[in-house]
Amino acid sequence: MAVAQAIAEFAAKTSDRDIPGEVVERGKAHILDCLGLALTGAAAEASAHLRGHVESCGAGGASTVMGTAMRAAPRFAALLNATAMHADNFDDTNPQAAADRNGGIHASAPVLAAAIAVGEPRGMSGRTLMTAYHVGVEVACKLNHAIDARHYEGGFHATSTLGTFGATIAASRVLDLDPATTAHALAIAASTAAGVSANFGSMVEPMHPGHAAECGVVAADLAARGMRGSFDALDGRAGYFAAAGGGLDADVVVGRLGAPWAFLEPGMWIKPYPRGALTHPGMGCLLDLVRTHGLRPEHVRRLRVETNRRVRDTLVHDRPHNALEAKFSLPFCLALVLHERRAGLAEFTDTTVARPDIRATMDKIDFTTHDRADPDYTNVTTLIEIEIADGRRLTARADHAKGSTRAPMNFEEIADKVRRCAASARWPETVTERIIVAVRELDGGADIRALAVLLARP
Repeated sequence: MAVAQAIAEFAAKTSDRDIPGEVVERGKAHILDCLGLALTGAAAEASAHLRGHVESCGAGGASTVMGTAMRAAPRFAALLNATAMHADNFDDTNPQAAADRNGGIHASAPVLAAAIAVGEPRGMSGRTLMTAYHVGVEVACKLNHAIDARHYEGGFHATSTLGTFGATIAASRVLDLDPATTAHALAIAASTAAGVSANFGSMVEPMHPGHAAECGVVAADLAARGMRGSFDALDGRAGYFAAAGGGLDADVVVGRLGAPWAFLEPGMWIKPYPRGALTHPGMGCLLDLVRTHGLRPEHVRRLRVETNRRVRDTLVHDRPHNALEAKFSLPFCLALVLHERRAGLAEFTDTTVARPDIRATMDKIDFTTHDRADPDYTNVTTLIEIEIADGRRLTARADHAKGSTRAPMNFEEIADKVRRCAASARWPETVTERIIVAVRELDGGADIRALAVLLARP
């Protein structure tokens, strides 16, 4: 019960004054990133299907469904908003801290969506939102570092499973639940946390953070109403971590929440490209080669790319049939870089995936794994070797990606990303600028309902 108790105490007792200024400022950038993604993600097919489902329930509500004129009950707003934030696979990632593990977590979408959905009808302040967001993200990330590697390697998607606990904590913090009631919320969440990686490349995968956000909102609400669960539902002999993960390292959580914050170590990555973060090191590496040597697709006789086996087992769609599968296809992403020298939302479409020239270039790409990992390899080290038609060979290596802790994007770069996302959603430029200013000033304490108005389509 030590882990559940530590989480509940941390969630209930952490104040905004306990969060370092650097973490607060970095958090603003990640909140802004997610809100921009919600605007464009609202147009995704998965988002439309979910809105239809919510409408069929006949449920109105007081919470904004971002990017639309719709309002919904908090649980449904959380479902829809977190799904939209992840719809383009463009949201942030907290990587594993250990070099021998993969399976990062998209913690911001489920946590932020849950906090806003619960807090908007209550007139929550920006300062309260940021506290709830940070404690929720911290819990989700630390649990992902602590749970046995079998959890991810066996097919669970941490964004959906462990994101549920982060969303529960954020919603509990907004509701100002005491430690005991928060522990009951965690117990309720333990019986709902789910999501499998077999759905990568389908419309279900974008729903994973939405499912987590909804479950978190419901768990906190039920606990607040008096629903009681078992205090060992997380780390007991038959608790969630034993059943779904094969165990966890309690020392990664107990005494380590906020010490240091996950935003500082191992850090949070922002994506410059709308697809799985594991593709980004290779894409950035190839883009450097393309620009340095003036490479064109016709110059390439063969391209070999190597990653570790864990990355290979995630990026499973070597010959994708649509844009959803292409988010988990390293050959497609590299072919796109060769042809377009960019890889944004406009390029990431079913039409691009079907282009004969792109598919012909994918046929030149061999995606394999390292025979061995050198001591200085990271858990995303990617090697590229290109055979040029004139007989030359070009090689390159990437141990991290743009937007990672070692090559971070600053607030203005993220604001520019949000402007592009908002423009793709045909959001008025003046409103987009007001969103950016409102997030920059979140810790000023203003009622977040003013921000929610800017995120709703008239």
